[in-house]
Amino acid sequence: MSLNLTVWLVILVAFVAANLPFINQRLFAVLPRRQARGRKGFGLQLLEWLVLYFVAGGFFLLLERNAGQIYPQGWEFYATTLALFATFAFPGFVYSHLMRHND
Repeated sequence: MSLNLTVWLVILVAFVAANLPFINQRLFAVLPRRQARGRKGFGLQLLEWLVLYFVAGGFFLLLERNAGQIYPQGWEFYATTLALFATFAFPGFVYSHLMRHND
């Protein structure tokens, strides 16, 4: 896989993973919820979003390992990636909490 394609894959996976908890009402887009009525609460969405941040980060480490040596990162890198992941989640948050739905 070329480096250019890898960069676009990372951006696409991060964008989809950041929006998934807000768009889909299933847990991690796979498991059905026990209470099928209503929407997921914000706390559950936030927890799912944080778990998906770490899952996506693990996938990105795997891609980096396949491309070569893993470069050690400091706290600044993780703070920046968390802020970018939160920015990517904005469209899903707006769709889930700020738009009117006729449910």
